[in-house]
Amino acid sequence: MTAQTPPTPPFRDPQLPFAKRIDDLLARLSLDEKVGFLHQYAPAVERLGVAAFRTGQEALHGVAWMGPATVFPQAVGLGATWNEELVGRVGDAVSKEVRAMRARDDRVGLNVWSPTVNLLRHPLWGRNEEGYSEDPKLTSAIATAYTRGLRGDHPTYWRTAPVLKHWLAHNNETGRDVTSSSVRPRVLHEYDLRAFRETVEAGTVAGVMPAYNLVNGRPNHVSPYLREHLRTWTDEDLLVCSDAGAPSNLVDSEHYFDTHEEATAASLLAGVDSFTDHGTDGSTIVARVQGALDQGLLTEADLDAAVRRQLSVRFRLGEFDPAHDPHADIDDFDTPAHRALAQEAAEQAVVLLKNAGDLLPLAHDTRLAVVGLLADECKLDWYSGTLIHRSTPLEGLYERFGAERVEFAEGVDRVRLKTSQGAYLHVPLADVPDEVCGAEGALDPALLAGRTDLPPLTTDATGTGTGTEFALVDWGEGVLTLRAPDGRYLSVAEDGYVRASADQPGGWVVQETFRLEPHENGHLLLHIGTGRHVSVAADGVKVAEEGAEVFELLIVERGEDAVARVAEAADVALVVAGNDPHINGRETEDRTTLRLPAHQQRLLRAARAANPNTVLALVAAYPYTIDPSDLPGLPAILWTAHGGQAAGTALARVLAGDVSPAGRVPQTWYTADTDLPDLLDYDVIGSRQTYLYFEGTPLFPFGHGLSYASFPYGDLSARAELGAVHVEFRVTNTGDVTADEVAQLYTRATDPSVPRPRRELAAHRRVTLAPGETADLSFELPLSAFEFWDVARGGHRLEPGAYDLLVGASSEDIRLRTTVTLTGEPAAPRAVLQQGLDAADFDEQSGGEIVDRTKTAGDAVTPAGGGTAELAYRHCDFGAGVTEVTVEVAGEGAVELSLDGGPTLAELALPAATSGPYDYTTLGAGIVAEGVHDVHIRLRGPLRLAHVGFSG
Repeated sequence: MTAQTPPTPPFRDPQLPFAKRIDDLLARLSLDEKVGFLHQYAPAVERLGVAAFRTGQEALHGVAWMGPATVFPQAVGLGATWNEELVGRVGDAVSKEVRAMRARDDRVGLNVWSPTVNLLRHPLWGRNEEGYSEDPKLTSAIATAYTRGLRGDHPTYWRTAPVLKHWLAHNNETGRDVTSSSVRPRVLHEYDLRAFRETVEAGTVAGVMPAYNLVNGRPNHVSPYLREHLRTWTDEDLLVCSDAGAPSNLVDSEHYFDTHEEATAASLLAGVDSFTDHGTDGSTIVARVQGALDQGLLTEADLDAAVRRQLSVRFRLGEFDPAHDPHADIDDFDTPAHRALAQEAAEQAVVLLKNAGDLLPLAHDTRLAVVGLLADECKLDWYSGTLIHRSTPLEGLYERFGAERVEFAEGVDRVRLKTSQGAYLHVPLADVPDEVCGAEGALDPALLAGRTDLPPLTTDATGTGTGTEFALVDWGEGVLTLRAPDGRYLSVAEDGYVRASADQPGGWVVQETFRLEPHENGHLLLHIGTGRHVSVAADGVKVAEEGAEVFELLIVERGEDAVARVAEAADVALVVAGNDPHINGRETEDRTTLRLPAHQQRLLRAARAANPNTVLALVAAYPYTIDPSDLPGLPAILWTAHGGQAAGTALARVLAGDVSPAGRVPQTWYTADTDLPDLLDYDVIGSRQTYLYFEGTPLFPFGHGLSYASFPYGDLSARAELGAVHVEFRVTNTGDVTADEVAQLYTRATDPSVPRPRRELAAHRRVTLAPGETADLSFELPLSAFEFWDVARGGHRLEPGAYDLLVGASSEDIRLRTTVTLTGEPAAPRAVLQQGLDAADFDEQSGGEIVDRTKTAGDAVTPAGGGTAELAYRHCDFGAGVTEVTVEVAGEGAVELSLDGGPTLAELALPAATSGPYDYTTLGAGIVAEGVHDVHIRLRGPLRLAHVGFSG
């Protein structure tokens, strides 16, 4: 007798719709198995043949953390290309490398946690390198292109499943897990949500990751916006993955909930489907979920909703249909096409900021001095893969101009460190192989340890030697690195010894940075990573709590002297300056200033003094400001983000004129720190932030970038019909080289009833034109592009009237303009008799911040720091008259109400503090008002105002 083959379960049947298959598999899972699925590392269910699954694979500009891979320019550099077609190809290449790497290493995941679509609102944000732009339209366009490439074009099966980061209003590392972003409704809908919404609506993403911060007093991991907004934008199941450790933060640092069971239940009910916490160990999350179930805080149906969304992603990735997965056999890794694409992306990311006297491009026989701390570097950031290929600016220029025409001076200060006993620090010789940190890949590179196979530093015991000469760099704020002659940086491993062991500064906690602290007649050397001072012991140099050594710093050569020497002998001096992505501005650390570090300013001034033909190339993850005294004397300035493996070749080709630069700055470059709002001020409207509202004079405006060609614009026409505005114009290359131009179209309401952007990007296109060639460009703008969020009605509204259409090469370089008149919906006064006033729906405010009305939903307003806040609500219609006002408040303090800036009509004071911030009470007072008035409310003291009502 032959045993019958068991029937194929429906979840294995590729002929059935995914929804039915998920229903079947979900019904087969036990409660314990469902609970296990909620951790990032979901275990296998062997009885059903379901494999283990991991959410999360970093791939921001190439596959990160998992060893060698193609490294593309940083995200902000991809944003600077303004080229969706290019970025789409980058996403396509990255997703193919994800698949190829997974085929040989199953630690590589297919649920890709990229891209970052947080808007680059504030240039001091430490993670500026991860975003695309300060503008929501440009950000969503680039993000949609990248995620479309990551997803692949198969209608059923996805190559990877991208997750957008970080939901929502997240632009500060300072106190990032405890600070709250106060986001008024207009900013929420017109700015922060837009970058996510347009990409989700495009159908190219599998989910989002909530951010560490709070928004309006409520942690993003329990945000009602996940349900109220995100999940309404698509019919697809979206997987919401927590950020690492954020579920525990709800109790441990934010103290928003008393127990982890409450916090876990609240997160799951808000829409978090996968919990990234406690590394690979899911037992803690499993225990918390089980505790929430036992306490009645969750039901199995709640778990089903989360598990369903995870399974939806896994089915789309082809996990359950290996024979039908069109991506299963992809082996495209480090291909010639990917290398060429990395170079093309790096070339397109270069922005020419200034070119007085057409100093650039350089003639082929130019004698070039290449100087600066970044001149011979190819820097990686926290979300980079390991380089397979590497090109520094110096290497690129050697290759392009010939080594005999290029002289190099790094500009480091060359120093020796002498102890109080007269001995010098010394790096012993070591016969060990080179080792690149992270070359083998790591699920969590924060856990990678420093090298201990090299001998620690020693001193010359006799005091007769001169010790080792170190290359010292001051990266700003007194943060130093010290490099040995063999190229290795001084670093401290877990055993506390100081070694010349690191190929670059890096790691979650950087172990290669120091600070010199004046002490008596010398300096203490503080190791920043451990917070301990360097001491000298019989068994080597180490960091210790006690016995700090006092060093004398001996300058062998100052960097500016070497720079001046080579600059003076050259036709042109190129200063390559910028940042190290792991120092003074990175994840966990915001910058403190826009200024170039003093060490690099010294080098720039030395080069400029020695050679008037000095070019500044900024290789940096964010904008800088340039000292006004330096700017006029610099004929040419370029900027590029850290450009990945082909950065040096790309920069050299642009300098030589092989490629005409056409990158555009994706965010405003401000003139000075004083132009910036407070880092935690998220009200881009009220504090006039970004190019949309900034009223000062920028150093370089949004969209700025020059070319080696010239591009006149002409023949602008516009018409409004069939629910859209159609715009056409021409661009011609009148130069003598083939070049790209980025044509930009902005809109502006000419007579708005509320503050609107000075101009707002509506569309753009990057086009390649040969000399004499003309492009006819056309754009169709939906009428929704002209809407704003009307707080009086709680929705978007198209205001009738005239709108300017502005066409040009940047937000300030406008070449053509015309006006269209649109028929919209006239403003209506607020119907306060019927609806009252939600406190957060103000038109203007000062001194207040928005907080959570309850832990689950709603907003309230409170005076910042318990002081005083002023709120204004325009055009409130009291009809035939009201006789009473009521306020819904919690806390302690008073509410004062007046009309049209007149005297106080009512003061409503809490007789005693309520029992808690969510214990609201209603207070009432008599007033007399009729007709339409502006309502002004003053809040005094630490109270929360949720709602104002009127009756009578």
